[in-house]
Amino acid sequence: MLLEGKVAVVTGGGRGIGRAIAKRFSAEGAAVLIASRTEAELRNVAREIELARGRSAWLKADVSREADCVRIISAAEDRLGAVNILVNNAGDYGPVKPVEEISPEEWDRVISVHLRGAFLLTRLVLPGMYQRKSGAILNISSLSAKAAYPWGSPYTAAKAGMLGLTRVTAAEAARRGVRVNAICPGPVTETKMSLDLGNALAARLRISPEIQPQQFLEGILQGRGQTADEIAAAAAFLASDQASAITGQSLNVDGGAAFY
Repeated sequence: MLLEGKVAVVTGGGRGIGRAIAKRFSAEGAAVLIASRTEAELRNVAREIELARGRSAWLKADVSREADCVRIISAAEDRLGAVNILVNNAGDYGPVKPVEEISPEEWDRVISVHLRGAFLLTRLVLPGMYQRKSGAILNISSLSAKAAYPWGSPYTAAKAGMLGLTRVTAAEAARRGVRVNAICPGPVTETKMSLDLGNALAARLRISPEIQPQQFLEGILQGRGQTADEIAAAAAFLASDQASAITGQSLNVDGGAAFY
């Protein structure tokens, strides 16, 4: 198994990509703490992991709050052991509006959940990883960080910021045994975020919610969306020792939508 004996923290682990990553990591031998703002979803994922004979823990938390981030890492260490892998996945798309219609409060909330949360958790796990001279951090960015789409500037700015954070942290950590990478998923059409976004975009464009995703997917080489399990497979590889020479990179898992 790729992650035998490792302890992983996965934020946004109650559904979608986070849920798939948590389950895949567990199947690969890791003990996993999942965190999100929705207790019922966390309980369900923890139950799924335990039914498959994995080790898990969960914590209701908001990663935009420093105190909650401290609680997440402390809970992982207390319940499962030293954190070897951190996956910064928590977030939401935020307002589907042009720049001039977005309030400062809306902007700050999206930036805080994605970028501030990733920063807060990264700074908490790095000292222990440096002491052990090993560790892997994975930031879940987005195709939006590499392509221009209207009506989502806070999300795009946050996800692009995560790529900058990935590169700088990787540069600082590379010779101290810690690898830092990012994944840029394309449209994972099964997730609530994608469904909600599709409906909002369809309303903006005044087209059918069924037509909107079809039109978007036509611009991807594979002509389809990605699955949460496909993102999780890439995450398991990047978090594992099989990716021991990979750091500071952003891997597109997007069916051929972006090329850098």
